[in-house]
Amino acid sequence: MNHDIRLVIADDHEIFRDGLALMLSRQPNIALVGQAGNGRELLELLNTVEADVIMTDLKMPLMDGITATRALLQKDASAKIIALSMFDEEELIVEMLEAGAKGYLLKNADKQEIIEAITCVYQDNIFYCRQTSARLAAMIVKSRFNPSKDVVPTFTERETEIIRLICQQFTAQQIGDKIFLSKRTVEGHRTRILEKMNVRNTAGVVVFALKHNLISEAELL
Repeated sequence: MNHDIRLVIADDHEIFRDGLALMLSRQPNIALVGQAGNGRELLELLNTVEADVIMTDLKMPLMDGITATRALLQKDASAKIIALSMFDEEELIVEMLEAGAKGYLLKNADKQEIIEAITCVYQDNIFYCRQTSARLAAMIVKSRFNPSKDVVPTFTERETEIIRLICQQFTAQQIGDKIFLSKRTVEGHRTRILEKMNVRNTAGVVVFALKHNLISEAELL
C-alpha cells in the first residue's frame, strides 16, 4: 500500500459516526479525511477532499445514501462506496448495490470486519457482510447487481460438495465429519474455493454459489 487509505464517513447519527471515526483513527493504514451528516454534505465534502473509500449510511435526511451514491458515481465512476445498514434494510442494500456500491456492512459489524471491508473495497473487490441472510443473498442474485468480471472458474466434484455445505452454514469440523476429511483438509479446500470465487467470507460464497447454480435457494432454508 503506497499510502494510507483515505476514508470518508457519512451518517446522520453523530454518536455512531464519532465512535466509528474514533475506532478507525487508531488503525494503521487508514486515514479519516472527513465526515458528513447526510448525502448532500457528503457530496460537498468530496468537492474539497480526496477519498479512496466512502462509507455511507443508507437512510439520511436531505439526501439518502443511495441518491448520493448515484450522484458520486456520475462524477467519478471509480468511486469505491460501502453502505452502512441496519439489519432490516435488505431491499435498500440491494438498491445500493444496484446504484454502484462495492459492499455493505451491518452497523453492528465488529472492528475486524469493518477494516476488512475497507481494505477489500479499496482493492476494488466486492465485500458482502458476514451476517448476510439467505434471503438477502437470493435478492442480490436476482437483482441487476452483477460484479462478475472474469470467466467463471471450474470446481472439482469435491469442491462443489464443500461449497454446498459451506452455504448451509456447516463448520469445517462438521464438513470434515460428513465427508470423512480432516478439519485442516476442509480448511485448505475452503481457502482455495474463496480464492477461485474471489470472495472473502461465507456470505460471498453463498452469493456466488446461488448466482452460478451451485446450490438452490430452497437448499439454504
